[in-house]
Amino acid sequence: MKGLHFNIHTKIIAGYLFILVCLVVSLLIVMNRMSAMQKEVDFVTQHDMEVHSLANQIQKNVLDIETGMRGYVITGNEEYLEPYNTASKNWLDNYNKLYSLLGDNGAQKRNLEEVKPLILSWINGSAEYVVNQKKVNNQSALDEHFNKNKGKKMTDELRAHFDSFLEHQRDLTNQRVEKLNQENNNLKITLYGLIILVTLVTIATAIFLSNSIVKTIKQVVRTIKSVTDSNETEVDLSTRIEVSTHDETRELAEAMNELLSNLEKHNWVQKSVAEISTMYQGKTDLTELTHAFITKLTPTLEAVYGVVYLRRNQGSEVRYVKEAGYAIVSEERAAASFRLGEGLIGQAAMDKRIFLIDKLPEDHFKVASGLGESSPRNLLIAPIMVDGRVEAVVEFAAFQRFKARHLTLLDLLQDKFGSAITNVAGRMEVERLLGESQVLTEELQAQSEELQAQSEELQMQQEQLRITNEYLEEQKQFAEQRASDLKKAKDELEDYSRKLQLSSQYKTDFLANMSHELRTPLNSILILSQMLMETEGDMDNSEVKESSRVIYTAGSDLLRLIDDILDLSKIEAGKIEILTDEVNVTEIPQMMKSMFDPVAAKKNLTFEVLTAADVPSVITTDGQRLQQIWKNLLSNAFKFTEQGSVTVKIECAEPEEVRELLPELDEEEMVLAISVTDTGIGIAHEKQRIIFEAFQQVDGTTNRLFGGTGLGLSICREFTRLLGGAITVQSEPEKGSTFTLYIPGSLEAAEYYLQLDQLALEEAAVSVSEFADEYELVSEETDTSLVVEAEASDDQLFKGKKVLLVEDDRRNIFALVTALEKKGVKVQVAENGKRAIEFIQEQADFDLVFMDIMMPVMGGYEAMKVIRQDLEMERLPIIALTAKAMKGERDKCMEAGASDYIMKPLNINQLFSLMRVWLTEQVSQV
Repeated sequence: MKGLHFNIHTKIIAGYLFILVCLVVSLLIVMNRMSAMQKEVDFVTQHDMEVHSLANQIQKNVLDIETGMRGYVITGNEEYLEPYNTASKNWLDNYNKLYSLLGDNGAQKRNLEEVKPLILSWINGSAEYVVNQKKVNNQSALDEHFNKNKGKKMTDELRAHFDSFLEHQRDLTNQRVEKLNQENNNLKITLYGLIILVTLVTIATAIFLSNSIVKTIKQVVRTIKSVTDSNETEVDLSTRIEVSTHDETRELAEAMNELLSNLEKHNWVQKSVAEISTMYQGKTDLTELTHAFITKLTPTLEAVYGVVYLRRNQGSEVRYVKEAGYAIVSEERAAASFRLGEGLIGQAAMDKRIFLIDKLPEDHFKVASGLGESSPRNLLIAPIMVDGRVEAVVEFAAFQRFKARHLTLLDLLQDKFGSAITNVAGRMEVERLLGESQVLTEELQAQSEELQAQSEELQMQQEQLRITNEYLEEQKQFAEQRASDLKKAKDELEDYSRKLQLSSQYKTDFLANMSHELRTPLNSILILSQMLMETEGDMDNSEVKESSRVIYTAGSDLLRLIDDILDLSKIEAGKIEILTDEVNVTEIPQMMKSMFDPVAAKKNLTFEVLTAADVPSVITTDGQRLQQIWKNLLSNAFKFTEQGSVTVKIECAEPEEVRELLPELDEEEMVLAISVTDTGIGIAHEKQRIIFEAFQQVDGTTNRLFGGTGLGLSICREFTRLLGGAITVQSEPEKGSTFTLYIPGSLEAAEYYLQLDQLALEEAAVSVSEFADEYELVSEETDTSLVVEAEASDDQLFKGKKVLLVEDDRRNIFALVTALEKKGVKVQVAENGKRAIEFIQEQADFDLVFMDIMMPVMGGYEAMKVIRQDLEMERLPIIALTAKAMKGERDKCMEAGASDYIMKPLNINQLFSLMRVWLTEQVSQV
């Protein structure tokens, strides 16, 4: 062994291999014995346990059949037959598997063979019979079967056979387990002997290897001590360890030598930082500081060139200006300044990071000496930062590469040099301010003498001013109080003025819409009634009936609108009488369904009325007003809902809601809550308060999508108040709305007279008077433009002409189409302005256009502007049909592009006269 040289790794591997061989031999012996035992264990765990499992599974199948049969017989529910059917299918498979496992045990196979006919007999003779009889509901056969107790005898015999089979199988398993225990004890003795033998071999090998390794390590330790003992106070970092061995000890020595090199580099960095830091002391000028810094640091970094750029704020622009340099041949070669992001200097300041560049081109710049010029090939640029702000940028150039210790030194000097720059700049600023303060002190001293002379004079005036100030203070307080009162009065007047302007605008919009709502049905009534009056028997019975039906419908709408206006007028005048009576609440759902089921079916909506169980059957209130309120709410719900549902809930209001909405009521008083919920267009939050006002609507424009005057909710609110209740709304746009009506369960019979503000009455009277005057004015203008005489050539002029009728009211459409078709005119109908434009774009051969003004989607004004401007159809005659009897309406129509104007209700002769004029003019132009 002495002639051989092993390293530590080889020695350890050899020892481990020897121990491993011993372990492998031991393991082979143990595994041989364990494999034999494993076979026995596998047989017991797999064979015996599976036999027990399958036997128990067969018993479970029989139990499931019995349980399913009994559950089905008792309940008649066929869900109990699911385990019955499953067990009937599975027990035979389990039996076959169990029978195959008992191939080496004849006694157990014979016991199992005795069980099979019993199971089949029980299933076929008892279980199937009972289930079949139950399916045909033969209860007498079932009673007879259970009285004979045949099934129980079979199941008892099955349990006895299964118990005998399982008992015999357990005895066989126990015998195999005892045999395994004996073999296990023998294996333990063998294992303990092998463990002792392997332990002794391992200890001997470890002692041998440790002696050989420790001997070499002690040699390394002695060498390290010789390095450190050179001087007790200072370690010689230049000393290196030399080891002649060829094992891992050499690697340890090399690692130690590398550590000494790192410590030497760290010591150099710390020493350089200390030398440069002491240089800052006593410097009070930035130029002196930067020059000393670059002069000291450039040789330390083994560089041949260096420049320092300091931060300067020139207005709003930040620039870095050259302050000092090292080995600069010509000032022209070093740029005087850089903006932020300009060049590598500006980019280093912006990115706040060090730039290290090697392999510079030879013509980048040159460093001169007495013998010639050379080109440095390596460049180092570093920002000097203080609190995240770049105060300076330094640049160095060298012939050789910059080392890691150079970068470390520069990184450590950043904060120190940056702090020195800010301190010196601060001291320079303090000195400058000190000089200015001395000059100002001298000036102040001179002014002080002048002020001393003036102070004596001011003291004499001070007493006079004090007396004057006391008087002025009193006047000031009086003026401030006066100004506060005036401002308060001004704010009140401005607020009242805004309210008056807003009220006036709402009334104007209301009158315009009311004019349209009144004149639209009136138009169809007048046209059709005129046609019926002028007919000479040439209308058949169906046309007369249809015209009469339209007249009746329009008249009903007009009457309902007038009733709403009268109700609102009575409420505002305080002349509504409340008649108290008992109202049957149980009849309300039936009335709602009978009235609005046809509406729901027509619009394909779901309509439900839900009544809570605790709702009283009778309440005391005004039944007529209550019915008018919920009819208005339901009408609005169906009107603004195109798809989805409308739901009514009738219940008792929560006490918290009653205390909040009706605080004057007794807490024990029952309050009925009727809520109407729809899935319609919804109401914006800012509009939910104004919808109950008399002259206000969510959409008051002329081209709104839904018609109506907006009086319904105002009437509902006033009727609710008269009944002592409240009404609330909850809504989200495009999701739907919920209106909730709260009505007290009892109300004393009385007449409620409300005192209306005199100013509101006068404004209403003025509004009605203006409306009547404007109507008369427009009527006179219309009468003067009537052409009474009919031309004999009407039939020839009108026949075959193509007219586009743009109207959204079906009654007016029916009346106008009927009248025009009698003259031989071909009529195309568009329900809104957008549809009319589409018709004109598809076929531009219309001779005349009748344009209604107030329509959904797109109104008449906008449609006429599109026809005249976008479609450039200047010669197409357009006659505006409007129900708005307001001043300036004719001018607005003409400005929008109308050729002529006629107001509803239409006079059919006047309409034909206008047609004759424009059709004749069109023929003459052609």
